[in-house]
Amino acid sequence: MNNIRILTSTSLFDGHDASINIMRRVLQEKGAEIIHFGHNRSAQEIVAAAIEEDVQGIAITSYQGGHIEFFTYVRKLLNEAGYQHIKIVGGGGGTILPKEAAYLEKIGISKIYLPEDGLKLGIEGMIEQVIQLCDYTLKDFSPKKLPKLSFAKKIDPRQISRAITLLQNNDSKISSSKNYSSKNSSAKSTSKNNTSKKKKNIPIIGLTGTGGAGKSTLCDRLIQYFLLANPSKTIAIISVDPSKRKTGGALLGDRIRMNAIDHPNVFMRSLATRSDKNTIAHSMDAIIELLIEAGYDAIIIETAGVGQNDATIVDYVSIPIYVMTPEFGAPTQLEKINMIDYAKLIAINKFDRAGGLDAVRDVRKQYRRSHHIWEDQKNSLPVFGTIASHFSDPGMQAMYNALAAIVYQTHTIKWNLLPWEPNYNENEVKAPTLPNKRNNYLAEIVSTIQKNNQWIEEQKNIASKWYCFQEVLKEPSLKEDKKILKVNELIEQGIDKEVKQLILDWPAKAAAYKKPFLEIDQKGTKLKQALSFETASGTVIQKVQVPSYKDWGDIAHWHLKENLPGYFPYTAGVFKFKQGNEDPTRMFAGEGCPERTNARFHFLSKGQNSIRLSTAFDSVTLYGHDPEKRLDVYGKIGNAGVNVASIDDAKKLYSGIDLNSSSTSVSMTINGPAPILMAQFFNTAIDQACEKYITANKLWPAVHKKMKLLFKGSTPPEYFNVNKSLNFKDWHNGLGLQLLGVSGDQVLEPAVYNKIKQEVLSNVRGTLQADILKEDQAQNTCIFSTDFALKMMGDVQAYFAENKVKHFYSISISGYHIAEAGANPITQLAFTLANGFTYVEYFMNRGIAIDDFTANLSFFFSNGMDPEYAVIGRVARRIWANTMKHKYHANERSQKLKYHIQTSGRSLHAQEIDFNDIRTTLQALYAIYDQCNSLHTNAYDEAITTPTEESVRRALAIQLIINKELGTTKVENFQQGSFLITELTDLVEEAVMQEFERINNRGGVLGAMERMYQRTKIQEESLQYETKKHTGEIPIIGVNSFVQPSQKNNADQQAIFRSSSTEQNLQIKNLASFQKRNQSLSAPYLKKLQKAALENDNIFAVLMEAVKYCSLGEISNTLYQVGGKYSRNL
Repeated sequence: MNNIRILTSTSLFDGHDASINIMRRVLQEKGAEIIHFGHNRSAQEIVAAAIEEDVQGIAITSYQGGHIEFFTYVRKLLNEAGYQHIKIVGGGGGTILPKEAAYLEKIGISKIYLPEDGLKLGIEGMIEQVIQLCDYTLKDFSPKKLPKLSFAKKIDPRQISRAITLLQNNDSKISSSKNYSSKNSSAKSTSKNNTSKKKKNIPIIGLTGTGGAGKSTLCDRLIQYFLLANPSKTIAIISVDPSKRKTGGALLGDRIRMNAIDHPNVFMRSLATRSDKNTIAHSMDAIIELLIEAGYDAIIIETAGVGQNDATIVDYVSIPIYVMTPEFGAPTQLEKINMIDYAKLIAINKFDRAGGLDAVRDVRKQYRRSHHIWEDQKNSLPVFGTIASHFSDPGMQAMYNALAAIVYQTHTIKWNLLPWEPNYNENEVKAPTLPNKRNNYLAEIVSTIQKNNQWIEEQKNIASKWYCFQEVLKEPSLKEDKKILKVNELIEQGIDKEVKQLILDWPAKAAAYKKPFLEIDQKGTKLKQALSFETASGTVIQKVQVPSYKDWGDIAHWHLKENLPGYFPYTAGVFKFKQGNEDPTRMFAGEGCPERTNARFHFLSKGQNSIRLSTAFDSVTLYGHDPEKRLDVYGKIGNAGVNVASIDDAKKLYSGIDLNSSSTSVSMTINGPAPILMAQFFNTAIDQACEKYITANKLWPAVHKKMKLLFKGSTPPEYFNVNKSLNFKDWHNGLGLQLLGVSGDQVLEPAVYNKIKQEVLSNVRGTLQADILKEDQAQNTCIFSTDFALKMMGDVQAYFAENKVKHFYSISISGYHIAEAGANPITQLAFTLANGFTYVEYFMNRGIAIDDFTANLSFFFSNGMDPEYAVIGRVARRIWANTMKHKYHANERSQKLKYHIQTSGRSLHAQEIDFNDIRTTLQALYAIYDQCNSLHTNAYDEAITTPTEESVRRALAIQLIINKELGTTKVENFQQGSFLITELTDLVEEAVMQEFERINNRGGVLGAMERMYQRTKIQEESLQYETKKHTGEIPIIGVNSFVQPSQKNNADQQAIFRSSSTEQNLQIKNLASFQKRNQSLSAPYLKKLQKAALENDNIFAVLMEAVKYCSLGEISNTLYQVGGKYSRNL
């Protein structure tokens, strides 16, 4: 077998990397060298990387629509570059239809794998096919002339990358004449034994250090600052990772972490050691010579992780850099590290970890000893504390400047310094997201829960004894017995006052629930709630079933572990009764342009007492990008969700629906750019209220005059009615469209506008997902660096607290996407709750009082078919309530966990697609019995398409039928009293506590994320599930059992939604009009955003104004410059 190199990636704006991660792992095991590029990669990024890495194959998954355009564009770019030989394989579950796969294979895609292929071949079989496709020899380019590259590269990488391949493969037939640069300059390659690097004076920098020290991230930062300070210079990076001795395969995982390399002046190549004994790749001398001859101004060599005695890199470079972390052990261990003797720079990376300051001090001492520096030159020692994962880390900036000085000292070559003075202080550590002293918060929660459970058992036993003695004392002959009375008194003293009161109050409380009515307080209104219902057979059933316990121990235990709905610990639900006029039904829509989704919202909400909208955004919006004509972007506009690029789009999306009504709430599934979309939504609600104020006060004539002036020289935006078959006014009242293109503050007096704004913020209802932790762990729609994203989340919550936003959930802490990525139900629940408690710790560390933000937190879970899903809400509510009360001492409202359920998307299958509704119905039943606060039932056809109007109506009908027709759902606490439910609740709670301890042992949620614990666990569970599905160990009806062969490709016969070119072009046109209309106002607000970020002001407060004049993409790109882009993980 040849040395096979394969690039693995997801498509642009696609975070679904679970399957490609499984594939790349198995490919490695088969002996391939895998350059894993991760998620959300553009066609050009993939092609540029494939050329530099000189791969034989590219494997891409695409689950977010636009696959025809994406694969076509990748093939086109490769062919234009002269790389017709590279094989492309892909897959997308059921989202790529069989007829679409056939088309793609016809135009040059080697293979698109469909669900049937997976069932027939299994993972191993598919991987064997890919290996066979890519098992061919790469030869010298010299006999043919390469076409011009279609993307910018200052030095053409094609001849260089092929020469490196031939050197690695021990091929001596390397052409002596290469055409490297875009200016057609030529250079001669030299032999391995020549020492060209000594003849040509360029800096060759070596990065080496222990595995996991963060060398790749640190390298990325150095490249970022190098390019910023020296925009005309070029640089080449060679990153080395170890080969596996057993298989020969390798995971080349450095490119995925680097954002700065996507630049015309940068070349990067990943190499495998092809030996288990080396940290440097084969032929490194010759490769360095090749890069020198190609004309690069600097070279960085990054080694594989090294041990204490390894200093191999010194033989190849002129400026060695050693990267380590504070956890090196005792100071005496430093004496064993060879690189301290040779390094010209040392980085103590992850400096914010415990012991960072001590580590810098100890390494400085050892450096002085090793280099015989006895004078007091402390400040000139080249040892820096760095946090490379932070975008604007002063330590990294100071280290770059020091490197520039060393380059000049060593080579007399000037590198420009950064255009600002780094604010670096070696005696200070930048405060981490969570203080190190709070890293044990999960262990504290486990201790709280365990102590509480132990106390409950103790109280149960004491109460039971007390009951027994009270029964004994009812006997006339014993009631005066002094010994019995004394023991009874001692036992009674052991009962907690709260528990005693629960026991004493229970008879009256139980009796109250057996009466015809119970008076309750609902949103400040006193209501009489009926406590029973009569069946068609005349049976009268109580809506709340109370236990018939006599023993006070049982009563105490039940109260403390279960209790009635609406009572602490809220195991049975946070409300005493479901709201009779408001079902938990969510009305889901998201497709095409805003007007199309708006029409769907009107269709779904027609005739409903309450409007509970659920919005899905297309992947272009999810990744903070503006729509454009570029093919890989264009194909995704309006597919798998609605495209929203500006506040004009947001206004159209929710027009005709009163966002300020107490019966309206809106859920928005978006994470990376969530603060931007939230600001758009709030301004949309504010302007709706402004319209109502203008109408009530008959101000439209004056307002229209102002609007005419504002639109002078530009065309006002218009609502595009996609519902041509209906009269617009028959289904739309025009609310939200009358101020389209302007903001309320442009037409109303400031005092009036500000009063309306505050009223809206106090009353508007809805939920934004905005859960950046689970995005890093599973879903991957992160766009900003993690620390910057968390800073913005904190800014949002601080804004909420300041402006008393009480009815809008700023975060929907999501387990759904953790489950969709492959996690089992216990892992989903444990990771999600742990993330929730991490937000609690973070916001408290920001100085926000706990009761000022917990009301803005909600949760979001997936319901599958596993038995644990029957109790996921019960367990979550109980853990949250006990932790809030006993650990954080929060108030009653903060103790109530509210959560949304979405039925499992993972259980939707393209085969026997109609069966999906059966699974969805069962999952919905789990959720409703478990007292979820809102519910989204997936449409059966979401396995292959954005749901159609017909399929969404069926999905909505599922939960309406359960809620309206199924008799047992009229009982508020149907699950209580079941032996299985009680046992499952305790078992799942204990399993969650065990997972908390595992996360805690890795430094809490953020520490575990850094070690990729959550991602790895999710991937392993996903692989386990897929394997069992393939073997039939997990039977799936219509998929691997009870299969009807003639129906295997019925996806081709289904009605599917694909965004039309008319709507895609309309979005591009509307964006251009918005930007042109606001061009004089957008630039100042973008500068204000940057200023707020740099000065640590509240970014969300500025966003509330900026979204009025700036597009989504403009804001995202501006914030990247000050907050950094997300750094991907394996």
